[in-house]
Amino acid sequence: MRVKYVLNEVLVGLWRNVTMTVAMIITMSVSLTMLGASVLMYMQVDQMKDFYYDKIEVSIFLAENADEGQKAAINQAIDSSPLVEKKTHETKEQAFERFKLLWKDSPDFVNAINAESLPESYRVQLKDPEKYGEFAKQIEGLPGIRQIIDQRTLLDKVFNIFNSIQLMSLVVAAVMAFAALLLVGNTIQVAAYSKRREVAVMKLVGASNWFIQAPFVLEAVVAGLIGAILGFVALFIGKVVLLDNKLQALTTILTPIPDGNVWLMLPLLAGVGALVSAVTAWVTLRFYLKV
Repeated sequence: MRVKYVLNEVLVGLWRNVTMTVAMIITMSVSLTMLGASVLMYMQVDQMKDFYYDKIEVSIFLAENADEGQKAAINQAIDSSPLVEKKTHETKEQAFERFKLLWKDSPDFVNAINAESLPESYRVQLKDPEKYGEFAKQIEGLPGIRQIIDQRTLLDKVFNIFNSIQLMSLVVAAVMAFAALLLVGNTIQVAAYSKRREVAVMKLVGASNWFIQAPFVLEAVVAGLIGAILGFVALFIGKVVLLDNKLQALTTILTPIPDGNVWLMLPLLAGVGALVSAVTAWVTLRFYLKV
């Protein structure tokens, strides 16, 4: 009987303050969506680092006036280095073919370039990308080398951008979470005020604080759970519709987001939404309404 009464009071309370309840659910869903997106971004950046750092190459571009003797010395230095996993030699013609493939959507730009405009190079993959500095010291002084580029420095710039986006998402999520907390507290106060006579009667007949507070706390928990579900739906639709379809061109940079990672957000968002709502409602009732 008590459980039935509590559940009935929860439904009545949600409907009585339907406008504020809807606002609380929307705010909670937006903040949880941002939180879920931030967590997914964090997981994805780590996955991309693991994927790309294993494929990092050091590009050694040769000077235009490098003679055969200098090229042979550079080749020998690369082969003799214990830091090298493997190397690939790319001629000007091969570089031009790769250039045409990369810029196939800009035929005018491709037509303005020829094979002689591109440098001959070596693509070197190190056993440990962290030892690029040591490898560069071994060969950078050799004649015939025009430039040495470590792809890791370029990737670090990309990952710094992703990290900035991740941090921005967390900040927005924190702001929205604070707004949700205020709405939860305000909604609970309004609900408790509208039932102040019933609360006073229950106190007079000896009802426990838990029994009085339970309907209000459960109202907040239900709103938090609905917001979490809406946030998860938004994340899943964004992943399927936006990343998997509309942004396929970015798959050359972004690694696919596993569906398992997205499904992992459902219990996470539900737990956070329910816990935050319950704690906020309990604190509001205990320290502000003193029931």
